[in-house]
Amino acid sequence: MNRLAGKVALVTGAGRGIGAAIARAFAAEGAAVVLAELDGATAAATAREIANACEGARTLAVQTDVTQPASLRAAVQEAQRAFGPVDVLVNNAGINVFADPLTMTDDDWRRCFAVDLDGVWNGCRAVLPGMVERCAGSIINIASTHAFQIIPGCFPYPVAKHGVIGLTRALGIEYAPKNVRVNAIAPGYIETQLTHDWWNAQPDPEAARKATLELPPMKRIGRPEEVAMTAVFLASDEAPFINASCITIDGGRTALHHE
Repeated sequence: MNRLAGKVALVTGAGRGIGAAIARAFAAEGAAVVLAELDGATAAATAREIANACEGARTLAVQTDVTQPASLRAAVQEAQRAFGPVDVLVNNAGINVFADPLTMTDDDWRRCFAVDLDGVWNGCRAVLPGMVERCAGSIINIASTHAFQIIPGCFPYPVAKHGVIGLTRALGIEYAPKNVRVNAIAPGYIETQLTHDWWNAQPDPEAARKATLELPPMKRIGRPEEVAMTAVFLASDEAPFINASCITIDGGRTALHHE
């Protein structure tokens, strides 16, 4: 299929997990994809994998630190030189920072917000001038169900993710007259390497895995590819009137009051 044919997409944190799945799906749908990733080697390996798996795929790996505005501006410039103006931005890069509020260090607070909120704004700010000038563009921010539900022990991560939703809505309204759409995706539990790492760090990994799988009403957790196909939809011309919105991908967990 070619739902994104002719589009240029930049995906942050695209070396693995949800970001890599989005990059693969975009390439399969005909987009030229720039994998903007802090770990340049991981990005390059994923870009090669996509190019080998998808005939005719156009990919470019760019080492990018989303906490640095200049780094994102440079990534956008490299994308433009290689493929042309950026039509789609996916702000996927993020980190988990979970701490007790009163014992958390100032560095932990700053690290969380530098990546999970400032990094999203830095990406938006890098692509918005071109999108506004062309009166076209789609920005997709990867938020989290932490953006509207609180799990004890996860501070300050949900604070940053609440901010991502606010940023999404504010920018979506601000630039709607310029035909630039800004939306968010809020994944729940998704089976990434980070999820496996968390299970394996528990005293009983198998029990932790089973407990996680019991949480969603569907009695399973999501796959990165399921998030990726929602991103394809939002990036495509099939969603021209979806703006300043958030799509939740959690198997219905947030709609459940209690078991």
